[in-house]
Amino acid sequence: MASLPTLCDPRPGHATVREVGLRDGLQSIATTLPTAHKIAWLDAAYAAGQREIEVGSFVPARLLPQLADTAEVLAHALTLPGLVASVLVPNLKGAERAIDAGAHWMVVPLSASHAHSLANLRKTPDEVVAEVARIRATRDAAGSASRIEGGVGTAFGCTLQGDVAEDEVLRLLQALLDAGADRVSLADTVGYADPAGVQRLFEKARTLVGDRLAAAHFHDTRGMGLANCYAAWQAGITRFDACLGGIGGCPHAPGASGNVTTEDLAFMLERMGLSTGLDVAALLALRQRVQGWLAGETLHGTLWQAGLPRHTGASVSTLAQPA
Repeated sequence: MASLPTLCDPRPGHATVREVGLRDGLQSIATTLPTAHKIAWLDAAYAAGQREIEVGSFVPARLLPQLADTAEVLAHALTLPGLVASVLVPNLKGAERAIDAGAHWMVVPLSASHAHSLANLRKTPDEVVAEVARIRATRDAAGSASRIEGGVGTAFGCTLQGDVAEDEVLRLLQALLDAGADRVSLADTVGYADPAGVQRLFEKARTLVGDRLAAAHFHDTRGMGLANCYAAWQAGITRFDACLGGIGGCPHAPGASGNVTTEDLAFMLERMGLSTGLDVAALLALRQRVQGWLAGETLHGTLWQAGLPRHTGASVSTLAQPA
């Protein structure tokens, strides 16, 4: 496997948007997008400046036929210079496939909600931690350069369980690192988070694990996705998951719809003076293509409706209005 591309420097003034539409977005809709369209999406996102993309998930095809071609999409992603390609792996078997395929990052989902964990993975949170230890041992034995991210979902509450204690979220973050994860992230799987709660939990998490807390994943189910991203940024987070057109959600969490929209988030970050490396006009053009491919599916977001301001700073001044 080729060496891991250098990740974007999380210095002040820079933010990274990791595109998760090819996994989180497509897993939650009825349409199965042809592989050729996925590769076209991948190429266009790369051309628009995206350098971290979650390209799929190594789960059984009978469970998620929408993602059955993950190995093929990943193989193409690995040909794009400087692109950091990640995949979701729910268990050791999925991790073995990801290692064999040369994925740069394996994202292992863990739900802080006991009820959601059983519904989503048929394991308790601590059983998932144990699975991460097995994945780490397998990765190391194989001499693989693939890295492991433990993603703690339902960190702000759960439609199945209700409240999720902050202390439990923090315990699981540390447990994942102790089990061998290289880094961890926090996710608002069901869109329950609010900016004050986000800043509080992310500050506590960063105090506990420092820079190994690498990313924030928010859903815009209740319209607070961008505000929550801002709150996480205030707490020191500079890497955010987002999905073109705001599609996505967890099939095993009722009402968990709508990721933060990539193009809206990129626009907000650039307007805040942060460098994302993204061409927002190109993202809007790609959104239009994806909308055509996903006829009948509902896409979200607001920038595509209002268009880009015509009189802005240099970072967006040349970006055209959407057709």
